Amino acid sequence: GNIYWTDHGFNLIEVARLNGSFRYVIISQGLDQPRSIAVHPEKGYLFWTEWGQTPCIGKAHLDGSEKVVLVSLGIAWPNGISIDYEENKLYWCDARTDKIERIDLESGGHREIVLSGSNVDMFSVAVFGAYIYWSDR
Repeated sequence: GNIYWTDHGFNLIEVARLNGSFRYVIISQGLDQPRSIAVHPEKGYLFWTEWGQTPCIGKAHLDGSEKVVLVSLGIAWPNGISIDYEENKLYWCDARTDKIERIDLESGGHREIVLSGSNVDMFSVAVFGAYIYWSDR
């Protein structure tokens, strides 16, 4: 198995084996403050959130190839990100808009607001079965 992580100090996404060996950078270009990451091993996808000058939700293959932006409008401080493997949906929470939203993880379409609050400062989100869990600061 592998472990993936973001390094927003250096604007990188890296991967290594679980024991720390074979560490390498898979995405180093075009990132601006990557924040959170989610991996779909079965489909071979990697998703991440970015807080930088152009906040967004990105997607690439596990080797970093075919990088695309799925969401770039109506997003400000995307924090946590989570995959609903059964429904093929990608969820994220935004600490500035105080929302949890979701999209189709293949196409990036069918964007929906799942939860909207006020002054919540959402930090992370997780999806399991019919339940959504989130934390705030």
